[in-house]
Amino acid sequence: MGSDYRGRTPYEEHRDADGRVRAVYERLLAGLEGVDLEELYQRVVQRLADDDARFGQSPFVIDIIPRLLSAAEWEPLARGLEQRTRALNAFLTDAYGERRIVGAGIVAAATIEGAEGYEPELAGRLPGGSPPAPIIGFDLVRDPDGVFLVLEDNLRTPSGIAYLTAARNALTAVLPETIPRPRPIDPAIYELLRATLVRAAPPGAGPAPQLAVLTDGPTNVAHYEHARLAAAIGAPLATLDQLQSEGERLLLCAADGTRRPVDVVYRRTDEDRIRDEHDGMTPVARALVPAWLAGNLGLVNAFGNGVADDKLVHAHVEDFVRFYLGEEPLVRSVPTTALDSPQSGADAIERLHELVVKPRHGHGGTGITIGSQADEAALSRARGELERHPERYVVQPIVPLSRHPTVIDGRLVSRHVDLRPFAFYADKVQLAPGGLSRVSFDEGEMIVNSSRNGGGKDTWVLD
Repeated sequence: MGSDYRGRTPYEEHRDADGRVRAVYERLLAGLEGVDLEELYQRVVQRLADDDARFGQSPFVIDIIPRLLSAAEWEPLARGLEQRTRALNAFLTDAYGERRIVGAGIVAAATIEGAEGYEPELAGRLPGGSPPAPIIGFDLVRDPDGVFLVLEDNLRTPSGIAYLTAARNALTAVLPETIPRPRPIDPAIYELLRATLVRAAPPGAGPAPQLAVLTDGPTNVAHYEHARLAAAIGAPLATLDQLQSEGERLLLCAADGTRRPVDVVYRRTDEDRIRDEHDGMTPVARALVPAWLAGNLGLVNAFGNGVADDKLVHAHVEDFVRFYLGEEPLVRSVPTTALDSPQSGADAIERLHELVVKPRHGHGGTGITIGSQADEAALSRARGELERHPERYVVQPIVPLSRHPTVIDGRLVSRHVDLRPFAFYADKVQLAPGGLSRVSFDEGEMIVNSSRNGGGKDTWVLD
């Protein structure tokens, strides 16, 4: 069931195994010596408050110590994620098309059709012309050897772009000028975003297609991001009641009563299904699908992309690279094992303390059991689930997430981090340099999201 990291010490981002500060961190840590970290943190908090950076009703929280990657670390990682982006898009096209990968015996048809995000009515109908998942956010972890591994691929509605630029603007304005400066990310990341949306426009839209960012409105926890992205790319921010289908075209209804055709929708709604649990068409699908399937609307990201977010499908992404691209994967996945039989479930129960158990469907850390950290009640629940429904779960080895210096109560201490970089696929795949790391503020916690007392950490690429 994958690699065994038992007894391994987490990789320390800022120092080597002998305790020496890594070269890429020398100027940063030297520049922070003698600095009042709490006062610096409060200044960053104020900058974010002035920007009204929020996640739901809560202020967006970041740590003030940026994570640093040298160019020598970043460039091969970026090449690997570029390769992975092309392979995932090739799989999506194939999964709804010829299914060559099924014919080759690499992925079972049942694996595709059993994925939570699979949309049966798109079989043979997925619009061509642009990649179905032109924006991907990858969740990466670093193993004890310092190797980056992909924990999850996010192809539906990956969030974090505006939070990344908010963190970057706050930190670069407040941190001492003696520390090194990162490769710029704003406005470059928004130029990539806009170019990706323009590339998704249908034929005949012209060089300046009408773009729209579709939001649920203020009730969506990422509404701050939706508004910032729309403003940055010069597109209207629209709710579903402002869109109207007219035949096989989509119209945007302005406040003054005028209507104009929309060429590309950047969908940021929580609802990403065509059909709901009662097999009725969802409101967002009713608005977008007719024009999209008719070839009159570009949709970023496409309906149906959730098939590649499936955690069982994730186990095959390295196979996708080999099959579709004829290349060896440059970035590896965290090994993922399907529990597709009672025996495999029983084997996982025997090794529960060594494994991460994840529901095949789900996100945000919900339902995950980290065997080495779980209490007896959580382990008992996991055992019961694996006995009754092993096919609903996958297991992964427990990768000790790398640790990074983080300010806690005015002091620098090590806390676990992951990394989300963003890939944009227009005419070619490009990655914004760095990304948004997530950090847990609790000692030893390895689920790094806001629901478990986590926050953001800007990630800088240095030349």
